[in-house]
Amino acid sequence: MDKTEPIATVEAAMIAIRRRQTRRTLAVQSGGPDPVQEVLDAIEAAEPDLLGVNGVAAAMGVDQPRASKLVAAAVSAGLVRREADQADGRRTNLVLTADGRRQLEVVHGFRRERFAAAMDDWTGDERKVFADLLARFVTGLDR
Repeated sequence: MDKTEPIATVEAAMIAIRRRQTRRTLAVQSGGPDPVQEVLDAIEAAEPDLLGVNGVAAAMGVDQPRASKLVAAAVSAGLVRREADQADGRRTNLVLTADGRRQLEVVHGFRRERFAAAMDDWTGDERKVFADLLARFVTGLDR
């Protein structure tokens, strides 16, 4: 086997994953509010650190005005609340509400069910190896 063949296979798989993520397939299928779900994911991923709108924009790879609109939608939906930063009164932090946490639990549960179904015929060892290698791969992308 040519040593570039597995790399091409990984590339094709990553393109397929990216397309699904672009369409927010799992969030939409789980009933989550599509763009708002990304706001919740960004806030959760930053924990225990706090994010403001600029942090959400950076995490989502969008400009500040777009992030501001998405955050406003999350606030209006009751999934996020704004809190004054205790260290810097000019700053506003975004905090998940109880409803926001419940929404995340629903989406996490749905995602995990889909992942489990995709690996349904895998052995426990295969799942473990895949999880370890995938985590290692993702970490390696940051180099």
